Amino acid sequence: MSIAKNRKLIRAWLAIVMLALFALVIVGGATRLTDSGLSITEWKPVHGVIPPLSETAWQAELERYRQIPEYQQINKGMSLDEFKFIYWWEWAHRLLARGVGVLFAVPLAFFWLSGRLESHLKLPLLGILALGGLQGFIGWWMVTSGLVDRVDVSQYRLATHLTLAAIIVAAIMWVSRGLAPHSSDAPPAGSSGRTAAILALMVLVQIYLGGLVAGLDAGLAYNSWPLMDGALVPGGLLAMEPAWINIFENAKTVQFDHRMFGYVLWAVAALHMLACLSQAPATTHARRSVVLFALVTLQAAVGIGTLLLQVPVSWALAHQGLALVVLAFAVAHWRAFHGSYAEPGAPEASPAT
Repeated sequence: MSIAKNRKLIRAWLAIVMLALFALVIVGGATRLTDSGLSITEWKPVHGVIPPLSETAWQAELERYRQIPEYQQINKGMSLDEFKFIYWWEWAHRLLARGVGVLFAVPLAFFWLSGRLESHLKLPLLGILALGGLQGFIGWWMVTSGLVDRVDVSQYRLATHLTLAAIIVAAIMWVSRGLAPHSSDAPPAGSSGRTAAILALMVLVQIYLGGLVAGLDAGLAYNSWPLMDGALVPGGLLAMEPAWINIFENAKTVQFDHRMFGYVLWAVAALHMLACLSQAPATTHARRSVVLFALVTLQAAVGIGTLLLQVPVSWALAHQGLALVVLAFAVAHWRAFHGSYAEPGAPEASPAT
């Protein structure tokens, strides 16, 4: 089979993996929003795929849940049917995570062993597989933070879990775009590629800040816009000591930071688009900059709507899912400035300059 056909197959596989990861993040968000994440108090990477199959097994799971602070302080007296509702969300999240692991590992082994995988792709794809394994550990590390002294998971760990998922999506997109044909259009300016890289990194930072907002339930307060608590810059942003801890533990500061960084991201995306359109309006780079700006604008609008409506589940999930779409497109836009991977025996396909 030709290299072009192999690359097309690999890109199709990676696209399916990205779709599965998107579904996984959405289910993870729903698990968080329904307060279901602590319903399974044990980590069984293999045996955990089998849910309770009898009344006795269900009662045993509920009894384990009754031992943690979330049940004792928030859900005391929860019925078995109510427990099943939160259990199924967390079980589905873990099952889907296992499925994504299989979906990545098995085709990777096939492409590798059948000789369809180019040598320069092996290490990056192994690295992504390793990140997936690390993500499973991070997920359990996150859950353990809510099993003893807290009634929810640590916002630090939740933001880490979400950000690592985003990094995995970004890494897959980077590899996939490198396998795709690229336009020979010259970049609008020498700094265009660097700005595209900065935008992709900014989107990743904004996702991390959004994870902190979710971890502290910060979106459930100060549900007004453009003012926050009656002001553009509300008071109490540095109420905690030491001052740096407000960035991670003060719900007001966390929401304010997410808002402000969102404005900066929007402005950089707008300036990048205007620069590309003014310097090389007919290029694919310029057209992608317009799409990226539109996606960032849409994401901002969905975020504002989510806040004003006091975080309904559907809006919150749309906001989280769209964040991944923005990141994936930002990475694809950045990758396009570097050209395609060179085929074996051919010179590296460098971006036009």
